[in-house]
Amino acid sequence: MKSLFEVYDLRGQKLRNRVVMAPMTRARAKDGIADEQTAQYYRQRAGAGLIVSEGTPISQEGTGFAFIPGIWSDDQVRGWQGVTKAVHEEGGKIFAQIWHVGRMSHTSLQPAGGQPVSSSAKPARDDKSTAYAFNDEGVAGFVEASVPRPLGTDDVARVVNDFANAAANAVAAGFDGVEIHGANGYLLEQFLNPLINDRTDRYGAGNVEDRTRFVLEIVGAVVARIGAEKVGIRLSPFGKLFDMPHHPLIEETYLHLATALAERKLAYVHLKDQGPASAPALSRDFLRKFRESYSGTLILAGSLDKRRAEQFLQDGLIDLAAFGQPFIANPDLVERLRRDLPLATPNRETYYGGGAEGYTDYPVYGGSPDIKAA
Repeated sequence: MKSLFEVYDLRGQKLRNRVVMAPMTRARAKDGIADEQTAQYYRQRAGAGLIVSEGTPISQEGTGFAFIPGIWSDDQVRGWQGVTKAVHEEGGKIFAQIWHVGRMSHTSLQPAGGQPVSSSAKPARDDKSTAYAFNDEGVAGFVEASVPRPLGTDDVARVVNDFANAAANAVAAGFDGVEIHGANGYLLEQFLNPLINDRTDRYGAGNVEDRTRFVLEIVGAVVARIGAEKVGIRLSPFGKLFDMPHHPLIEETYLHLATALAERKLAYVHLKDQGPASAPALSRDFLRKFRESYSGTLILAGSLDKRRAEQFLQDGLIDLAAFGQPFIANPDLVERLRRDLPLATPNRETYYGGGAEGYTDYPVYGGSPDIKAA
C-alpha cells in the first residue's frame, strides 16, 4: 500500500515523503530578489518531500507579475541562495520553477516598455487574462494583458538559451533542480495550442512535431546544461486558463509529449489539473493514457485532498501528490495530513503583495509561525 508519507527516490534524490508543495506566486519580492522573508516562508514549509518554488522568470521579458523574484541576475542568484540554504537546513528539497509568461504580461513590466512576446500576435482577452503590473498612475494591481508580438524564428533560440541560463543559475543558487513551466496558458502552451499559434515556420502548429518543437528544444537545452535528473516540467492538458481554448488535438499533443519526455529520462513530469475536484479537467482515462506513455515520476496537482491523493497513488496513476493553497495557511501541512488534523483556511486578500501578513505569520497546529513544521 503506497502512502503519502513514505520516502521516495527522485532520480537519486531522497524525498522524505510523497507530498509536493506546488509553485505559488506570492509577489513579496519588492526589488525582484528573494530575501530573508522569502527564506523564512520556504523554511516553514520544508516538511514537504519536495518544494517547487514560485515561478521565477528567466528574463525581464518573461515577467508577468510585479514583485516576484527572478533568476537571471547575479543578485537574484544570491537572493535565492538564502532560500535554498534555509530549506536544506531543515532537510528539505527544492526545485526552482523557471518561467516565461509570454503574452500574459504588460508593457509596464517589459524592457523599455515594449510589447510582450508570444507564438503569435493574438492577445489573451477572457475575463481572467490579467497581469499583476502597473497602471498609468504607477500603482500595482491586476491590469489587462498587453497585445503581444510574435517571436521571430531567431528569437526563439534566444529564449531557449534564456531557459538554459536560468537552469544553470538555479543550480548555482543551490536548487536541487528546476521545473520548466509549460502550463497554465504561459509561453510554452501558447506554442502548443494551435488556436493561438498561427505561425508558418518550423515552430508552427500544423503538425505535432512542429507544435511541440519549442517545448522539446527547451527541455533539451536545460538537460544539456544541468543534467536530466535535475529537470522536471509542468504541463496542464485540457486547461483553459488565460484564454487557452480547447481544440481537438489536445490528446495527440500531450501524449506525443509524454512519449518524448519519457525518452529524455527527466526527474519528473508535473501535471496540473485546472478543474475543481467535482469536475476535473483531466479525466482518469487521459491520466491513464499519459501514464502508459510516460514511464517516469509523475506528479499531479489540483484540488487534491488526502483521500484523493492516496487513491491516485494506490491506483498507480501518480507517484507524488502536489498541494498548493493548503500550504499557504498550513506550513506544517504534511504533519496535519499525517495526523488528520484540521486545516486552516488561507486569507485570499493576502495572496499577493504586502509583507509578513498572510505569508509567514500562519502558525503550525497549536503553535506559532516561529515553531518549525515537523
